[in-house]
Amino acid sequence: MTVEGTAQRKNTRSGSKRTTAKKASPAKNKATRPAEQDELVQLLTPEGKRVEHPEYAIDLSPEELRGLYRDMVLTRKFDAEATTLQRQGELGLWASLLGQEAAQIGSGRALRDDDYVFPTYREHGVAWCRGVDPTNLLGMFRGVNHGGWDPNSNNFHLYTIVIGSQTLHATGYAMGVQKDGADSAVLAYFGDGASSQGDVAESFTFSAVYNAPVVFFCQNNQWAISEPTERQTRVPLYQRARGFGFPGVRVDGNDVLACLAVTRAALERARTGQGPMLVEAFTYRMGAHTTSDDPTKYRADEETRAWEAKDPILRLRRYLEAEGFVDDAYLAAIEEESEALGKRVRDVVRAMPDPDTMAIFENVYADGHALVDEERAQFAAYQASFADADVAAEEN
Repeated sequence: MTVEGTAQRKNTRSGSKRTTAKKASPAKNKATRPAEQDELVQLLTPEGKRVEHPEYAIDLSPEELRGLYRDMVLTRKFDAEATTLQRQGELGLWASLLGQEAAQIGSGRALRDDDYVFPTYREHGVAWCRGVDPTNLLGMFRGVNHGGWDPNSNNFHLYTIVIGSQTLHATGYAMGVQKDGADSAVLAYFGDGASSQGDVAESFTFSAVYNAPVVFFCQNNQWAISEPTERQTRVPLYQRARGFGFPGVRVDGNDVLACLAVTRAALERARTGQGPMLVEAFTYRMGAHTTSDDPTKYRADEETRAWEAKDPILRLRRYLEAEGFVDDAYLAAIEEESEALGKRVRDVVRAMPDPDTMAIFENVYADGHALVDEERAQFAAYQASFADADVAAEEN
């Protein structure tokens, strides 16, 4: 039964007092919530018009604005290529960021080189901002490595599949930064679904108590796989920070300028010893949770179409065109660069060598271990049995 189907089924049982009571409670809770539009920090409307905010100001040059547009276009192209490669059997799985480009590029470009990032498994745009080669992201999803890049080279940690655990890693790292006396900050990404995990609550507690220089960036894309946000919380997610003793703010996650301004301010706040902050980027996951998911089974087409009108790339493009900051030649050049990136991604992925099947036993213990040695020998014999079978088949 889909979420929409469940709602429709409940509406047909209006004659039951028990059903009426259940329906009244959510309505009451919903009435106590502030209007979403009033909560949002927004600097660029869906129509591409520039607006101001009393607390978050930003002044970017035309070159910087064009750079944000380029970042989002190329990130979306890479993401689309990865999805296609998975459909063609070249990747085992892929988690698309479609629709969340502004949240990731805006926050990613707010970072300093010495800041450190702890991502989930969907922060392809942030990886782009940190200088991680896009093709390196695909090795793990192809099954040829466990990450493909050195986290310390880009201050960008490996992707984390376990939901919410990276917020604890980020908090611990931030506490270490604080003890070292550095003035850098830590940025931890997670989703609205992960906000329900105990790891996130624990990281909020520790970061608040120790005044750690960490910014928690929640990409609220409305759906934790098939569970809508209202099944997870009765208040806006950013308000949860208040209960732990630090501030939270909700930003329009499809507005790259607002995401940049808010994250930049939050990071500077952390660097100057004012402790943690929660940023909720209110956005939408336009595609599936991963390529193993079918969102048509649990969300309405009308909802998706409404969010298409808020597309982050189209929004910025409208603004750039209205201000005369881009012309046809520039847009054509970006499209050409985008196509070249797509080709490179396809070529690199298909040329990736198969991993060493015995490498899994390396680096488990510093000095080796008898049990690991035994497992290695057993696995080697198992692998050899396939070769023996092939030889026997050829001889027959």
